[in-house]
Amino acid sequence: MEYPRIIHLKKIPDARGNLTAIEQNSDVPFAIRRVYWIFDVPGGERRGGHAYRKAEELIIALSGSFDVIVDNGRERDSFSLNRSYFGLYVPAGKWRELSNFSTNSIALILSSTDYDEDDYIRDYDEFESYADEN
Repeated sequence: MEYPRIIHLKKIPDARGNLTAIEQNSDVPFAIRRVYWIFDVPGGERRGGHAYRKAEELIIALSGSFDVIVDNGRERDSFSLNRSYFGLYVPAGKWRELSNFSTNSIALILSSTDYDEDDYIRDYDEFESYADEN
């Protein structure tokens, strides 16, 4: 069983500014099929609140900070993301919620699948049943 974990991405320091690059199947444990970002989140709002049956993700605080709560149906773990060279790997089958966004934060998400509404589990009770079966 895969577990959520922080992945340390390469940070290449330079007096002109630092650089981090991500390569699929090397820096992340999947081929990247989709990239999206979340920004301009109003204070107190939450994002996520769903699980995926198939999609794996890497979540990065590209700017600012936020928390990610990951739930496997029995336990919840909280991860604070605040460095652009740390990513949180979230395997398929885990409920995720993003909260506590700082001003001007940007969440960058790399996904292993194309968008597919049928892959989402948006109801927590349905997720608990799904988690018990898997």
